[in-house]
Formats: sequence, C-alpha cells, structure tokens
Amino acid sequence: MVTEEIREKLFELQDADYRDFARKLIPNVPPERFIGVRTPEMRKLAKELLKQEDIGDFLNALPHMYFDENQLHAFIVSGMKDFDGCLSAVERFLPYVDNWATCDQMSPKVFKKHRTELLKAVKRWMALGETYTVRFGIGMLMEHFLDEDFDLAYPEMVASVRSEEYYVRMMAAWYFATVLAKQYAAALPFIEQNRLDLWTHNKAIQKAMESYRITSERKEYLRGLKRK
Repeated sequence: MVTEEIREKLFELQDADYRDFARKLIPNVPPERFIGVRTPEMRKLAKELLKQEDIGDFLNALPHMYFDENQLHAFIVSGMKDFDGCLSAVERFLPYVDNWATCDQMSPKVFKKHRTELLKAVKRWMALGETYTVRFGIGMLMEHFLDEDFDLAYPEMVASVRSEEYYVRMMAAWYFATVLAKQYAAALPFIEQNRLDLWTHNKAIQKAMESYRITSERKEYLRGLKRK
C-alpha cells in the first residue's frame, strides 16, 4: 500500500536533530507525531511521488498520523499542474491542516494562472471560520493579489475577519505589513482608522517596521500610529 511505503520512506529520511528542532517550532502538534524529515528531502520525495499513478491513495488517506506526512501532502498538492484537480485536493486537505507550517507550506504554482477561480475559493475559505483554512485564504491573497491584480476589496476582506486565534491574527498582521510595503496608500487608511483589532494593528506595524521595502520616513509615521 502506497501510504505505508511512503511512511517507511519518511522514517528512512529521519533526522533526529531536525525532529527536535521542528517540535519546538510547532508546539501545538504532539511531539510523537514528528518524524523529522528536512525540507529539501521532502521536496525531492514529493516530486518523485507526483509521478506515481497511485499517489491519490496517499492523498485520500486522511487524516495522516504524522506531521511529516502532512508536510509531504502539502508539497505534493503544491506541485500539481491541473488547476481543477489541485483545487479539489486543496479543499479536501484543508480541514485536516492543523498547524501553521503545513498551512504556509502549501502554495500551488498553478494557482497563479487561474486567479479568477482562485479568488472565488479564497472568499469561500475565509468565510468558513476554521483557523488554518482562513489563514490559508489570507496567505493566498497575499501571494497572488498584491501586485497587478490588487483591489481595495482584498484588504477589506482581511480587515473584516474577526478571530481570537493567534495564527489567524498573525497572518492578518503579516498581510497588512506586506500591503504597506507594496500598496502603501491603499493600506494606510486601515491603520490610521483603526480598522484592525488592537493586537493585529500593532503587530502589522511591528512587521512593517522590520521590512526593507518600507522607507524610513514611512516607518517613522507608522511608529506614531501604534495603539495602547
């Protein structure tokens, strides 16, 4: 069975030092669920597995037992070249994503060629209220809709998200810091008008202050907009 074979392969690639490092970075996943496969090895394996006709058996074997299996799943999905098949695989997997690393690792290349269809999916994901599904939706807005396809409606979507979840708020802050770097005039009113909750507002400013893409003059102004 392909799922068992993949698990055996992951254990062959195990790096105990990396496993212990990953456990500390992702504390909400139980430590016994980490195998410890480094990212370059994971990418290489995913590329090989994408060529297998029976890889669907692994992708459908949800939920996975190990964090590394989820990471591998994210890499495999990210490499799919058929948009409809990729989108379907993402939507099947999202309910089982249980940590920020797997969420952020999933970045299908084919999405950039299908932004109109992707945007419909993003709106659906952000409306679901599930922590990592919402985070993924915000991440896709940040990755694909900040340049030539930018529209003021997109930061409006993110600003309207209300969540007590740390990993949603952090992604929202990261998003607004990036909008401040790429679309400063459009992003600034959200900060000036206190459109974000206090924590996200201040974290977005903090992240913007750390950006090399924002001028010293703008950073100085943003510093004065911090809330207490």
